[in-house]
Amino acid sequence: MSKDKNMRRIYVFDTTLRDGEQSPGCTMNLQDKLLVAEHLEALKVDIIEAGFAIASKGDHQSVKAIAGVVKNASVASLCRALPRDIDCAWDAVKGAVRPRIHTFIATSPIHMEYKLKMQPDEVYQRAVDMVRYARNLCEDVEFSLEDCSRSERPFIYRVVEGVIAAGATTVNIPDTVGYAVPEEYGQLIKDIRSNVPNIDQARIAVHCHNDLGLASANSLAAVMAGAEQVECTVNGIGERAGNTALEEVVMAMETRKEYYQAYTNIDTTKIYPASRCVTNVTGSRVQANKAIVGENAFAHESGIHQHGMLANPLTYEIMTPKSIGLPTNKMVLGKHSGKHAFESRLVELGFSFDSAHIKDLFSKFKDLADRKKYVGDADIEALAYDVQTMVVTGFKLDRFNTTASNAITPVSTVRLVVDGTPIEQVAIGDGPISASFAAINQILGIDVRLDTFELSAITGGSDAQCEATVRVRAGECNYHGRGVSTDVIEASILAYLQAVNVLTSEERRKSN
Repeated sequence: MSKDKNMRRIYVFDTTLRDGEQSPGCTMNLQDKLLVAEHLEALKVDIIEAGFAIASKGDHQSVKAIAGVVKNASVASLCRALPRDIDCAWDAVKGAVRPRIHTFIATSPIHMEYKLKMQPDEVYQRAVDMVRYARNLCEDVEFSLEDCSRSERPFIYRVVEGVIAAGATTVNIPDTVGYAVPEEYGQLIKDIRSNVPNIDQARIAVHCHNDLGLASANSLAAVMAGAEQVECTVNGIGERAGNTALEEVVMAMETRKEYYQAYTNIDTTKIYPASRCVTNVTGSRVQANKAIVGENAFAHESGIHQHGMLANPLTYEIMTPKSIGLPTNKMVLGKHSGKHAFESRLVELGFSFDSAHIKDLFSKFKDLADRKKYVGDADIEALAYDVQTMVVTGFKLDRFNTTASNAITPVSTVRLVVDGTPIEQVAIGDGPISASFAAINQILGIDVRLDTFELSAITGGSDAQCEATVRVRAGECNYHGRGVSTDVIEASILAYLQAVNVLTSEERRKSN
């Protein structure tokens, strides 16, 4: 992002991998998280909150893995203000180039009374003691006053002053339940700056939720009031109604830099690829009219708007598609296109593969080009994400055959290759896709519930690729899968297989 010497630097703390993943249905496996972390590094976020290490062995392993591969950003793990939580967080992030421990405790009267069952003096002492404990392990410690927007001002000042004195380098002022409004929240930041004597010794951060649709507005009001760090997620995913959307606050400061007099180090041209990555690995789509990254964000249908755009794009666009990395070159590839053109297009779309993966992708592209007359950006993107998020498993689809009409019961025959051995089963269902899923369950001997199932066309036309997304549940855990094909049944089977692949891989890991 552009800057000048009179502007304030705003740090971007991305919590897509922690708070974002807590969004219902947005669970990611380790491979998904590493892929998202790669995009966050490309975005040049300052801090990546990789997870809640003590939540599970899987969370601890993923935080540790991310800490081991991230080269430029700080890597943080969230933890409660408890010694064993802090120890676990430190064990997970200590291998990072720049590790951070992020600990928290609630400070609002309702949380202290009903959740913590602690008196304010006890909460204060716990906060100070645990920050001091964390600081003995790690030089970079962030402390959050959970539900701060509903906390009492004198207690906020006391806790903030105490944790800074104990060694906190960043103090986070969260609007945990999305209760604040911009004027009020901005005033809270000003009051903290005016009433905490040692506030200049730590960075003020804000973390807003979108329950009233005000998360981005509140974060920007806080920036105007003196906050120096904004916590956010790609596409605004997160608990309940979500978090502050990274793309919204970053592009607001970039587009209105003369107003905010602030800048971030985000590479805005990597916003769109990161958004698409998060959409693909979580299966959580952004609404068409979503600011910045929605399908309609740069679309113009009104005749008046189209006339203005043809005369000068600035008449109706306050930012350019190129500024967020949205491909504007609609070069269409086909079966006669060469490997060089295909590889160049991958780079333009934000992908980076080694030669072996490019060879595999080019082969898939040629197969697709034989079935489609033209292969557009969305088609190439779908192929690339399939390769990036591929799950290594012991079984794959060999072939399938379905029979269905409105006069007979739908039947599907599916053959999978399981550990090198072909296994075939026949099953019936409400339709050919349902029957195919039932046949897969019989082959693998699994009992899962299909929570969600969606089909959508990636591009237009009768030869469009279909994208299928499924979410299956086994016990308390759910697993996401995605499949792409010009055949809707094949796409559905591939999506279901990816989901149950993740499920069985997780079960193997737990049993080991």
